Amino acid sequence: MTTQIQAATQAPAPPAAAAPEAPAGRRVVRPIPMTRLVGVELRKMFDTRAGFWMMASVGIVSVLATAAVIIWAPDEAITQNTFSTAIGMPLSVVLPIIAILSVTGEYSQRTGLTTYTLVPWRGRVMAAKVVSTLLVGVAAMFVALAVGALGNVVGSAITGLDATWDITLTQFGNIVLANVLGMLMGFMLGVLFRSSAGAIVGYFVYSLVLPVAFGTLAAFQEWFRDLQPWVDVNFAVTRLFDQTMTAEYWQQLGVSTLVWLWIPLAIGLRAILRAEVK
Repeated sequence: MTTQIQAATQAPAPPAAAAPEAPAGRRVVRPIPMTRLVGVELRKMFDTRAGFWMMASVGIVSVLATAAVIIWAPDEAITQNTFSTAIGMPLSVVLPIIAILSVTGEYSQRTGLTTYTLVPWRGRVMAAKVVSTLLVGVAAMFVALAVGALGNVVGSAITGLDATWDITLTQFGNIVLANVLGMLMGFMLGVLFRSSAGAIVGYFVYSLVLPVAFGTLAAFQEWFRDLQPWVDVNFAVTRLFDQTMTAEYWQQLGVSTLVWLWIPLAIGLRAILRAEVK
């Protein structure tokens, strides 16, 4: 009896301590792939009405310029070079504006906060914008080449002459490079101003006002005549269209783009990486 009372009054043994759970594995957050960022930036160029019509204008301008050559050019001028020149002149204005809008759209349409929240390091966003801009520029040149080639065939058939293919692969590469540099110049202005209106006005000053000013100075000041190819980026880039590039011409192109393109682009990118987005 005593034994049963002692067993009943004996305190129950404490439960065994549960074994500590193994720490859950840390979640690995992978960065967004650059290919996806480039795809998003390309899609942004088409999503808005302005972007869509700017992109569509590449094909529209190519067709209109080709039709103008077929209608009004003399028979002996129906060559691939004539079509490429006629198409390249309006594209040299359209393509830089596309590059400008690819940057300034983040600020004019208030999408910068969302973009930089999803991708905190802004350098990757700007790199994706550069890549998408260059892809659009190169694709536009191939579209222009195809439309020009079709116009050359049609124009030759109308006039009864043999088609003249007077553009070499090297010349076409120089034309593509010239238009890519023009797009990069527009991209640089967009990065510097971060305003569509300001950047577009700046581009027209760069492409229309500065060449006239430098040309006038070179015409009346002999000391500037030899200096102009080194400081006038339009003068150096224009040689890609109509001259055989020499070693000196490439050096002048490198120096002038360093002054007017790469240094301002670096300054603008530094400002974007450090500035507050509102």
